[in-house]
Amino acid sequence: MRLLHTADWHLGKVLKGVDRTPEIAGALEDHLRIVREEKIDLVVVAGDLFDRPRVSAEAEAAAFEFFLGLRELGVPALVISGNHDSRPRLEALAPLLELAGAHVRGEVRVRGEGGAVRRDWGEAALLPFLSERRAVKAAQLLADDEGQWQSGYSETVGRLMANLTSGFAPGQVNLLVAHLTIEGANLRLGGGEFTFYVGNSYAVAVEKLPTTATYVALGHIHRQQQVSEAPVSWYSGSLVQLDFGEGEDAERGVLVVELEPDRPPVVRPVNPGWGKPLRTFRLQPDQLDRRMAEVENWPGYAKLILSGPANSALRERLYQDNPHLLEVRFEAEAPDPLAEAAAKVETLSWPEAYERYLREERGLEEVGALLAAFRELYEEGHASA
Repeated sequence: MRLLHTADWHLGKVLKGVDRTPEIAGALEDHLRIVREEKIDLVVVAGDLFDRPRVSAEAEAAAFEFFLGLRELGVPALVISGNHDSRPRLEALAPLLELAGAHVRGEVRVRGEGGAVRRDWGEAALLPFLSERRAVKAAQLLADDEGQWQSGYSETVGRLMANLTSGFAPGQVNLLVAHLTIEGANLRLGGGEFTFYVGNSYAVAVEKLPTTATYVALGHIHRQQQVSEAPVSWYSGSLVQLDFGEGEDAERGVLVVELEPDRPPVVRPVNPGWGKPLRTFRLQPDQLDRRMAEVENWPGYAKLILSGPANSALRERLYQDNPHLLEVRFEAEAPDPLAEAAAKVETLSWPEAYERYLREERGLEEVGALLAAFRELYEEGHASA
């Protein structure tokens, strides 16, 4: 069986006012070519089809056109939601996409209630993104005491994976599709991941992955990489560079996977270089005249960081002269203690910043209940944003 593993499309992504949907839609069109040329039997989409719960009609149309293209090729798909997707929206679209041969799971379900699906080649366990708040509900689905889930997010997700994969057996292909963060695997971020959902509180120990799985198809991290050898587990990565940052040189694309029962899978990365490349340029003001050509000739989108105090007139001129320049930022040459402190705070997620406030400003030692309430409100707000 030949599998195409893809994830983290982020249709509807807007970067500094630029809609990246056309670039991502072009990558999805190329997916269909790969499916046809590689004689793919099954497509797996491991979450984050969309960049936010409500996206443009163009973004939804690109997804629908892809699945209709798969139907024309006679290739089925397994699809799960990610933390950026609207779970209810995907569940509502599931019957429609089923007509195109795509089995969609937006909500987390246990085995026997739709969390695992049987096919002629074997079985697939589907694990959409699970927030901490919904982990409590997952624990209830597993008939656990509601309070016991706080033994750890990783432990709860591990028990859920064990439930979903309990039907994995020798002599068949056993597939786990999940949208989550794996810890303890030298994980390398790709840039653009939502910081809160890749932190320690959302990390699942690599030991929790089921060794009975033939292959684990992961989504959530935008850098393409293998994170486990037993079972063989990969992140396919995002389709295009989604944000400026540390992952500008990260590999991304899709994975072609050859699967046979009771044999190690053969994984082949496919990285066509979809979308316009992003690059951050750091220059001194006196380098502008001789090095600005590098920025002007860059074939993708550029971000320019200039040392020294802010200069509004210069910023505006640079924007006007370079339409592909999406951001101009100035950094003061002299160390600014307040700016450095603010920068440190900016690296924290909102829940982490709130916890620091409670401990350092309010002097509280027991912050669990307040932090849990804050996280619940924060997650609900992000899901509806």
